[in-house]
Amino acid sequence: MKYEESPILELKEIINTDFKKEIVALANTDGGEILVGVARDGTVTGVEHPESEMEKIGNMIRDGIKPDLTAYTSIEAVNTEGKTIIRVAVTRGLKRPYHLSDKGLKPSGVFVRHGVSSVPATDEFIREMIKESDGTVFDKMRSVNQDLTFDYASRYFAERNLAFDDAHKRTLGLMDEDGYYTNAALLLSDQCGHIIRCAVYDGVTKSTFKTRKEFSGSLLRQVDETYDFLTLNNGLRSGYDGLRRIDYADYPDAALREALLNAVVHRDYDYSGSIIINVYENRMEFISLGGLVKGLTLADIKGGASQPRNMIIANVFYRLELIESYGTGIQKIMESYAGSGMEPVFAPAPASFVVTLPNRNAVGAEQGTVSSDAVRFDPTLSQEDNVLRLLRAKGSITRKDVEGFLGCSAFPASNVLKRLVAEGKLIKVGAARSTRYELGS
Repeated sequence: MKYEESPILELKEIINTDFKKEIVALANTDGGEILVGVARDGTVTGVEHPESEMEKIGNMIRDGIKPDLTAYTSIEAVNTEGKTIIRVAVTRGLKRPYHLSDKGLKPSGVFVRHGVSSVPATDEFIREMIKESDGTVFDKMRSVNQDLTFDYASRYFAERNLAFDDAHKRTLGLMDEDGYYTNAALLLSDQCGHIIRCAVYDGVTKSTFKTRKEFSGSLLRQVDETYDFLTLNNGLRSGYDGLRRIDYADYPDAALREALLNAVVHRDYDYSGSIIINVYENRMEFISLGGLVKGLTLADIKGGASQPRNMIIANVFYRLELIESYGTGIQKIMESYAGSGMEPVFAPAPASFVVTLPNRNAVGAEQGTVSSDAVRFDPTLSQEDNVLRLLRAKGSITRKDVEGFLGCSAFPASNVLKRLVAEGKLIKVGAARSTRYELGS
C-alpha cells in the first residue's frame, strides 16, 4: 500500500514537536488520521517501540490539548508490510476550537487543516468556532482572551460579602464546565475592551464642546466612575419652602442610575463600539448599541416586560443589588419624572437604543415646553404627532427645529422625519443644509 497525505491524512516518520498541532488541526476541521512510522513520500519505516510511543501520544492528548480530546481519539498499533506503525484516529470534536494547552485560544495555539498542511486559525475563525460550539449568546460563549484578572470585581464582591472564587464563578456563569472564562467574565474583568464615552456640550447642540471623559476596565468600574461623572454634571436649582431650602436636581437620581444600568446591561456586546452619553443644556442622551431584543416592542418594555440580552451580566448585577429585578428600569425612569410635566423619550432602532432624559430645570422646559414660540410639546402625544403640530404652526421646519422641539439629538430627530416622509405626511424640500420639511398632501 502506498500512503499519500491529504486533508484527512497526515504522515509522520517520528513523533516530533508538531505532533500535537496536527491532532488539534484535525479535531478542529473534518477529523482524520495520523500514521506514525510512515515517511512523507509514503514509505513505511515502522516504529521500533510502539508501546512507549503510543503512551507518549496518549499523554500528549491528555496533557497538551484542551478541551479534553480523549473521547474523540483512538490510538492503535497496525502491522503493514511486515512493520509496525501507529494509527491515531481523530474525530471532529464537538467543543471546538481545540488548542495547545500552553498557548491558549489564539492563532499560536489553534490550528486547522488547509490542504495537506496544518495552519494557525485566524482570530475570526476562532470566534466562529466558538459560536458554533457555544451558541450565539455573547455572554455565555468562551472568551477568546483567557488571561483575565479581576482586581476591581474581586474588591466589589468582597465589599458586599459575596464569594468570588472559581466555584462561585462557575455558578454565576463566568466559567464554563471545562474551566474556560466566558465573555461575561471578560466584561467583568480588568481586561474588558468595551468603554463608555461621555461628552458635555454647552447649549442644545454639539456645536460647542465643553469636556469629555472615557471610562474603561471592568463593567463594574465603568458603572461606578460614569455615575460619579454624571452626578458631577447634574446641576441643582435651589428654592425655599418657608425657611427650608430645597435643592431640585436637573435629572432625577433614579433616572440617571437606571438609564446608565440599562445601557450597560442590555447593550449588544457583539458590536465593538462604545456606549455614548451626551450631556446638553436641556437633556441627557444614553446611546446603547443593539436595538430591542427580538419579539419585544417599546410598549412591552414600558409595561415592564423584560428579556435580558445578557442574562449572565443581568444576574450578576442583580446579585450585587445594582438592579432590583428585571424589567423595572424603564418604569423607574418614567416614574421619576412623574409630576414634572415632562417625560423621558425612548427611541429604539434596529442597531441602537436611545434614552433621552429632559433637564427638569432647563429654561423653557417647564410644563413640557421644549421649544417653539407658538406650540408646546405635548407628552401625551407621539413624537410624530408633536412634530406635525409644530409644522402646522410654523409652515415649514428643519431638522434643527425638531431637535430643539423634541429635546433630542440629530439621530432620533432624523428618524422621526424619515418616518413621516415615508408615510407621506411630510414632504422633503431642498438638500444638504438647506433641507426643510413641509406638510404632505
